[in-house]
Amino acid sequence: MRIGIDLGGTKIEGVVLAADGIELSRRRVATPREYEPTLTAIADLVAHLEAKVGGSATVGIGHPGAISPATGLIKNANSTWLNGQRLDRDLTERLARPVWLANDANCFALSEAIDGAAAGARVVFGVIVGTGTGAGVVVGARPLTGTNAIAGEWGHNPLPWPTDEERQGPACYCGRHGCIETFLSGPGMARDFERTGGDAATAVQIASRAEAGDSLASACVERYAERMARGLASIINVLDPDVIVLGGGMSNIGSLYERVPALWTPFVFSDRVDTELRPPLHGDSSGVRGAAWLPPDAV
Repeated sequence: MRIGIDLGGTKIEGVVLAADGIELSRRRVATPREYEPTLTAIADLVAHLEAKVGGSATVGIGHPGAISPATGLIKNANSTWLNGQRLDRDLTERLARPVWLANDANCFALSEAIDGAAAGARVVFGVIVGTGTGAGVVVGARPLTGTNAIAGEWGHNPLPWPTDEERQGPACYCGRHGCIETFLSGPGMARDFERTGGDAATAVQIASRAEAGDSLASACVERYAERMARGLASIINVLDPDVIVLGGGMSNIGSLYERVPALWTPFVFSDRVDTELRPPLHGDSSGVRGAAWLPPDAV
């Protein structure tokens, strides 16, 4: 059996999967927002899940940020109490067993690659577009971390092939301007809508208005699709994935799955583009399911 833990900023969710991916048990608890209590909460959650299924399991953890190859400490986590901590060592000690950790976007991509929307594909790029913009890469059913532990950090590259009106781009929290995240996150769409004459609407409201035929909202969604097409074309040119899976709140805009592939072809350095863009199969459960799949089968 496999236990997956999704360590979020407000909740910690755990799931037990059988070898065939069938869910056996699930539990969610609040995140303590302090380091030591977080370790305790994870250990207690693992103990509860194992008691529910009556056996021991491997443990994978999806977390924000990454483990720095330079220091072994967590870096870049928006759950700031994790930064600077040796999360892998501390959880290994608390749970008295090996623990596999990966960035939460990598867990999303792994879940969809193993038994989700991209099952059977060799190279998968999993994108999370919501309040932020992140991504993970899976090759041969294993997540790709990279030498600097930043593989898939797509959102903090500049928007490719920017128009004059897109330069220098909105300010990003990373300290730069014009990052893909500032255009393709939910707040990025809302900002674009307001900048072009709309009111202070959310991305969900804008998408709903576009479906209802509102011209201003429809134009905003089309700009969003075209920008996503450029952003993903740059990934296809470098990684050439079999499948790209969208996750997060923005993945619910159904028109993207037709419009984005129709728009990315001129930017891809190929005579034909066979990469497929798909919605997630497991949705919000992909993070915790991907964490469960982190330990290799040989364990």
